[in-house]
Amino acid sequence: MTTAAMADAKPADDNGSDTKEIVVKGALGALPVKDVGSIFGFDKTLVDTPRSASTVSKEQMDRFGITQIYDLVSQTPGTFTSSFFGTGGALDIRGAPSDVYFRGMLRLDNPGNYATPIGAADRIDIVRGPASVIYGPSKIGGYMNFVPKTARAANGEFSSDTKGDLELDLGSWGRKVLKASITGPGTIAGHKFGFSLYGEVEDSDSYYRNVYTKNALFSAAFDTDITDSLRTEFGFTYQKYDSKQNSGWNRLTQDLINTGTYVTGQSANLASPGASGFTREQAYAANGGKGLTQFFGPYCAPGLTPTQCFQANPDFGLQHAGTVHLSTRDTLTGPNDKNNNIQKTGYFDLIWEGAGNLKIKNQMFYDGGQSLNENAYGFSQAFSSYVMEDKIVLSDSMQTSFAKVSVQASPSLRYTHFHFADDFGAEFWNRPDISIDNLYQPYDTRILSTQCDCDYSDYMVGHYTDLGMAGLVDVDSNIGLDLIGGARYDRVHVVSTAILSKYDPTNILSNVYNFGPALNPRQTATQGGWSWNASLSYKSPIGLVPYVTVSHQTTVIAGEGSEIYGYNIVGGQFLGVSQLLEGGVKGNFLDKKLYAAISVYKQKRTQAGAESGLTNQILQTKGVEAELRWSVDRHLLVTGSFTHIKVINVGALDSASHAYFNYFGAGDYPGVNPALIFGGSQIGNIFLTTAKLAQRPGEPENVGSATATYAFDNGIALTGDISHVDAVWANYTQSVRLPAYWLANVGVSYTSGPWLFRVVVKNVNNARYFRAGGQDLFGADIALPQLPRSWQGTIKYSF
Repeated sequence: MTTAAMADAKPADDNGSDTKEIVVKGALGALPVKDVGSIFGFDKTLVDTPRSASTVSKEQMDRFGITQIYDLVSQTPGTFTSSFFGTGGALDIRGAPSDVYFRGMLRLDNPGNYATPIGAADRIDIVRGPASVIYGPSKIGGYMNFVPKTARAANGEFSSDTKGDLELDLGSWGRKVLKASITGPGTIAGHKFGFSLYGEVEDSDSYYRNVYTKNALFSAAFDTDITDSLRTEFGFTYQKYDSKQNSGWNRLTQDLINTGTYVTGQSANLASPGASGFTREQAYAANGGKGLTQFFGPYCAPGLTPTQCFQANPDFGLQHAGTVHLSTRDTLTGPNDKNNNIQKTGYFDLIWEGAGNLKIKNQMFYDGGQSLNENAYGFSQAFSSYVMEDKIVLSDSMQTSFAKVSVQASPSLRYTHFHFADDFGAEFWNRPDISIDNLYQPYDTRILSTQCDCDYSDYMVGHYTDLGMAGLVDVDSNIGLDLIGGARYDRVHVVSTAILSKYDPTNILSNVYNFGPALNPRQTATQGGWSWNASLSYKSPIGLVPYVTVSHQTTVIAGEGSEIYGYNIVGGQFLGVSQLLEGGVKGNFLDKKLYAAISVYKQKRTQAGAESGLTNQILQTKGVEAELRWSVDRHLLVTGSFTHIKVINVGALDSASHAYFNYFGAGDYPGVNPALIFGGSQIGNIFLTTAKLAQRPGEPENVGSATATYAFDNGIALTGDISHVDAVWANYTQSVRLPAYWLANVGVSYTSGPWLFRVVVKNVNNARYFRAGGQDLFGADIALPQLPRSWQGTIKYSF
């Protein structure tokens, strides 16, 4: 239920300062009238911040039934995420994988290791473009910053009352989630403190066969004043996430996407009698010793057609081939697959406030994770990594006759340790026939490296230390001009050691590039890099704020388990460099009830020697982003967003050879019966010689969305959102195209006293649509069909 707009005093931002801000009641916290420190670190609203950014509040997430990061796409421009094997770890922002921050501190990379929890967040800031120099090296595309619930009340003091809620979420396909939170004051030996506790337990089935989610999340935040000038904030989060990665449909053809017609048939049996599956060595022995996964060239004798080449290597073929109409519930996930993760995050801040506006803040941060990921088609991964960071931020501000001048200085020390192994050298997406009930028999199940502790593609341990120093200044003049500038230098020392005894001895020589010259397993180096940004904006008398921003950003090139490869160390290329040019205009109108913004930008990785193929590609992005949020009155809130984007793989396009390694699919062999191909994996280089060919697949050029919610005075509230997504190529060779679609969600809630009842129907129009899967490597072979119409219900009791 909504009320009239009014001004309240609240803590200014996630940094804990106690300035006043405007809150428009009934706007669900969607309007950018609140000071945030998640972009530059200064206490500015998004309107006054010269960058493209949005916030999604807890109230928005509750009202619209937002339960995963994919749901955020309808709430903010510039975001669209292809399927990272079915697990929502991080958004793609501006066409590139993004970072995830917690209270302004960078977490370990999570492209799809576990579903990033959003239930404990008070708000999520989505910033498009690189992070502030105060935050350290970051990816160029953007980041999400999760701001947890504060332990302080609206006026900056500890709450005098204890408040909490219990929530039960139920839904289609056995969704069961229980949530609880409590926030309040406490006293120890006469000393006051505030606390906020949150817990969430999920035990859900899935629309997809063989997929489930078991998740336990617990978080705690505490806040207390040690003296009149010194306070502390500390807390922790623990998450145990057990599920499975879901690659989606295999044996991909355009006919499968268009009509659901799937090529059936059994792959050749390579397993030993009585074995549970076949080994890498047995895969290498197939086709008379040529193997199932090599560059296609060695298979083909001169003068043979592609069909004759495959016929001459029968282990590529399928037995008893046919076709069937495939259900979107049937995907590549096997009954014994697993994706199990444990995440632990902790923080301890000390904040000292001196005379005037002088403040010194020391932030200590820990984020650690363990992961085991096994997929019977032939991929496994295990890692144990953690990061520890200590950052000091010294800030002050002064008012002169011309401007308010704010400064920040920040030394930081960040240490990352990794123990990483993966197994990708013999991935066979298309051998399993996912249309049959007895999926994954010995003939299509590969014995994995994590099961035998042998034959790894990579096995490395190491660490890297980043010693950084940053400075930032904001000159906010009395005539409306605002200049922000900052610079940072990072000195990164890295050690990475490959444990050669764990590697697959058959193909270890093909992995020489991971170790450097003479198979030296231990590589170490030190590299430094500068980051800087400059922004200029103008607060015009009519409420419009035009701005321009230029940024030069350093990025640490690490993989899915935060590992750094030896070949990047040898080449002195474990730090990437990116540049951003962005301009836009934004403004608040109608007594700050209407917010509108539009931005244009160009960003590019300018160092094209190093990348992580699935998590940090060498890309150039050009685009336009537009956003509108309008609290029409105390009942009605509407929002809209639009994204136009082009993403180019400049790593391949700008190289001398234009070569880019990829897996091929049936669509890459026109005229060849797919049944001759699906028994193995065809790999090789594609050549991205034009910008059109180099356009990153899976990223639609145009995405538009609109949302609305209307709250009646009797406690009933209605919600609706709709999005349109362009058709998009699934792979670089542009042999499979995923269709455009409209997606609509509707909901209704009823609040009576302490009780809330809500039902949300997702994909109410029952759209048939897909997301590209691992499109930078595997887009020709897999795509994930998305969920049909479903429902989600909530019962919540507040006290």
